[in-house]
Amino acid sequence: MSQSRHDTTSDGAYNGHGGTFKNTLAEMDTPDPSILYKDGYYYMTFTHNGTDIMVMKSRTLDFHQAERKVVWYPPIDTMHSANLWAPEIQYIQGKYYIYYAADNGDNANHRMYALEAETETDDPMGPYAFKGQVTDSTNKWAIDGLALEHGDELYFVWSGWEGDLNIQQNTYIAPMSNPYTISGPRVLLSEPDLEWEKAGGPPFINEGQAILKKNDRLFIAYSGAGSWTPFYSIGLLALEPGGDPLNAASWRKTKEPLMQMDGEAGVYGPGHNTFAQSQDGTEDWIIYHATSGQSDGWNNRKARAQRIEWGTDGLPSFGAPLALQTAIEVPSGNGVIQAKHARIEGTDKLIFDGIHSATSAIMPMLIHYTNESEQDLRIQIGAAGEAGSELTLPPTQPNETGYVYTELMLTEGLNHVDMSGGGAVSAVSAIEISRFEAEYAQLSPESEIAESSLSSSGRSVLVMPEVKEAVRFENIRVPVKGSYTIRLRLKNKTENEQQIELSVNGERGERLMVQAAGRDEFIEVEAAVRLGASPNSLVLGKATDRLEIDVLDLVRHNQ
Repeated sequence: MSQSRHDTTSDGAYNGHGGTFKNTLAEMDTPDPSILYKDGYYYMTFTHNGTDIMVMKSRTLDFHQAERKVVWYPPIDTMHSANLWAPEIQYIQGKYYIYYAADNGDNANHRMYALEAETETDDPMGPYAFKGQVTDSTNKWAIDGLALEHGDELYFVWSGWEGDLNIQQNTYIAPMSNPYTISGPRVLLSEPDLEWEKAGGPPFINEGQAILKKNDRLFIAYSGAGSWTPFYSIGLLALEPGGDPLNAASWRKTKEPLMQMDGEAGVYGPGHNTFAQSQDGTEDWIIYHATSGQSDGWNNRKARAQRIEWGTDGLPSFGAPLALQTAIEVPSGNGVIQAKHARIEGTDKLIFDGIHSATSAIMPMLIHYTNESEQDLRIQIGAAGEAGSELTLPPTQPNETGYVYTELMLTEGLNHVDMSGGGAVSAVSAIEISRFEAEYAQLSPESEIAESSLSSSGRSVLVMPEVKEAVRFENIRVPVKGSYTIRLRLKNKTENEQQIELSVNGERGERLMVQAAGRDEFIEVEAAVRLGASPNSLVLGKATDRLEIDVLDLVRHNQ
């Protein structure tokens, strides 16, 4: 265990250590994703084998190591026992709900149903109680339903047939009296009448509706074209300011899709999206599924994410779907676990749950705190069942945040970090793990993801000799500009000592020496770097021979 010195004043608006990530959001197929962010966690549900409903729980939009739980198995021999599609997880009027489509094995009998989190637990991870079918008076074929809260009113939006034949799917809306009861006639908002919506049909498609709000504007994104084709794309309905959601004339449909396949990027059939905000609420993100093969059809559909840009006209821009090789800046506030989302035990213990570690290792940690007294606060910090060690929180100025870097042993899987004594409950405002995974960095074409290893955190990156910019760690942020120490985990499987060059913010840095080690052994190499208040870029390259890079840890702030 070690502790560094610190500064008590940030050079600017600091909101997390930054870094990048890459699509996809999980390694398994996650078609028709639905995302909910609540109390410090993202929850994702999706079409899971068509037989049950699974929910994933993660501190960030990276669900690779998320907690996973099947929250609903339908009873057998009912009208909703088979073909469970596109569950939507929502927090409506103070309760958690999941809406899903199902049938009895015959697609013509697909209808919408609702689950409500049981009152005793009130947990998005279940258990759930079955609330029955959600239907209007026509009781026609229906899928992809979800609730819409607008003003003081509640509505249901879904994809359905006009009659009893599979000719086309339309977008419908109806009023609700509660989250599982439609209370009025359905209204047709959109039908697939544009050429792009008809691609791959018949049948022609409007489905996968999702709700987006911004600055008092209301939008419904939807997917058009055949979901079994690479032409599946995302369109948009925009409600006129002050318009009535039940008045079809108040909605405007974009003529062209806002996201569609990009063959050069290797992304096909982007669609059936959902929306989420960054952890700090300052950014809007679109999460959608897509495939990597033009002929994948309904196979290999995995959730992906990218940030939404907003135009001066108040309309969203989703942009072209990003290639799997593209390193994407993480959402603002990513990885910052707020104390308001921690548990308080007794009067002086703060417990941060749900902290995942891919392997048992000493991890770097940054503590955010406020100490307006005139003396040091000394708190105990521990994890993984180890005895707590002492951490000193020096005084800060009024309304300023202090930062202390430390290290903590975490075990493989989910951990909780405990802080106690010395006013920890009132002083500590947030924690974060300042680790950057190499596989999420921007890689040169010559670099490649190595095979999984029991000793690596996630997956490592194989660097070929003499590649100038083999691994580029972008968007590295620190609360205070100055001197820092980074720690790299590197593997040298040759018999000789190797070197690799480190460059910081475009300036050529030092040559790092990497000793020879065992076949599956990573060694730690430290380097002193100077980092600025703006996002920093650290580049590794010009290795003398093959090396593997696992992670970059921001270990401590030298002052």
